[in-house]
Amino acid sequence: MPSPALGTDPQHPAEPSPPGRSSKMTRAARIALVVLLVAELMDILDQSVVLTALPAIQSSTGAGPAAMQWLTAGYSLTVAVGLITGGRLGDLYGRRKILVIGTVVFTLASLLCGLATGPGVLVAARVLQGAGVALMIPQVLATLHVTFDGENRSRAFGLYGAVLSLGSVLGPVLGGVLTEADLFGLSWRPVFLVNVPVGLAVILLGRRFIPESTARKADRLDLTGMLLSAVAVILILFPLAEGHTHHWPRWCFAMLGAGLLVLGVFLRHQQRRRDDAPLVTLALFRGKQFSGGLSAQLMLGLLCGLFFMTWTLYLQRGLGMNPLMAAAAFVLLALGELAGATVAMRTAGRFGRLLPQAGALTALASMAAYGLQTASTQADLTLLAMTVPVVLIGFGLGMVGGPLADMSLAKVPHENAGSASGLFNTAMHLGMALGTALTALVFFSATDGSPEGAINRDAFTSVLWWVGGTLALMWALMFFLPKRQS
Repeated sequence: MPSPALGTDPQHPAEPSPPGRSSKMTRAARIALVVLLVAELMDILDQSVVLTALPAIQSSTGAGPAAMQWLTAGYSLTVAVGLITGGRLGDLYGRRKILVIGTVVFTLASLLCGLATGPGVLVAARVLQGAGVALMIPQVLATLHVTFDGENRSRAFGLYGAVLSLGSVLGPVLGGVLTEADLFGLSWRPVFLVNVPVGLAVILLGRRFIPESTARKADRLDLTGMLLSAVAVILILFPLAEGHTHHWPRWCFAMLGAGLLVLGVFLRHQQRRRDDAPLVTLALFRGKQFSGGLSAQLMLGLLCGLFFMTWTLYLQRGLGMNPLMAAAAFVLLALGELAGATVAMRTAGRFGRLLPQAGALTALASMAAYGLQTASTQADLTLLAMTVPVVLIGFGLGMVGGPLADMSLAKVPHENAGSASGLFNTAMHLGMALGTALTALVFFSATDGSPEGAINRDAFTSVLWWVGGTLALMWALMFFLPKRQS
């Protein structure tokens, strides 16, 4: 039976229209797009919404520092480990089916988080949430890639970029508001329970409106590749996340070395299976458009991991803002990102790589201006005074996310869409882990955990130059993207 959103064979996507042609998006396709974006938003929010609820969670459950750390690290690590496999599962068994299964797991895990009375159950439920997300999220980009074409495709990816931008900065705000509101006397629990009705809506509407698609030559899952990729990701990401906490002992570097070794074994295994349904199709990396875009995505993740945590500490410790004022600064950044993503969506891919490159340069110039402002104004910097550079930083970043994903995946064969999407999302998570590790070197090594304002201000000013360098490298990598959208 045809898919209600596209009117095509439910097992395989329709062939894209010739460049420049684009039919009007149907009502069913618009609903499918909204459902996909809401699924993406749940993941982005859940990565950060818990941060502002941590003190209340600790007070309520009696959790120790290790449990608090694993509420975020356990979730992120599980997501990163499962993304590549999750993407390939969608290729083989149906992207809509795997998205729905992942949403079911995520929704049930969110309910468990909201009902948890002790830290052990809460951490386990967060790990289960991460497993659900690892199944869900690769299907979003893959389905956008195989479902939409022409201007509709660029608009869809523009909206994806807006959701990506808004979710990353609004998560801490939402977490603070829900915790402070103490709805029905539930304290921090609505932070997780809000996912239940949203998840149910995604499940029901997704089954009805999202078109099913699979690889044309669906084969068995590469279990050995799945195991090797998971071990490699754990061995690389775990020491990056834990190194600073333990003052970078030798076992961190041993794990990193072992991770790189296992990664090499994984790549060799994939090369041997290139004609026998590998987990990752290495031929994807032969195209400079995908490889360059993937590298730029890695830099974007590194930027996020380095900037957002240090900015939060700077606002509250360096400038003495209360959490509400700090949240207002995040809202300014979000408004700028929304404006930038709106520009990306409305131009519908007409400028090719020029648009995200212009966004990177705008963010770079604004970041430099902000660095000069923080260095010269010191403790006297107000929220009003920083409004222009902060909004412009957000505006530049908002022009990057959607077009970068769109052009990076544009030439990926539909049968490899899930695998490519899993790699693309993994690059973001790996970048964030690298950014977090770099934070330990360029910020925490300078502050040594001190709450003193001057120390935190100086450390943050140094961070901004590292962020600027990352933006410049990301801009350069975008030269691998096409000049014009094809």
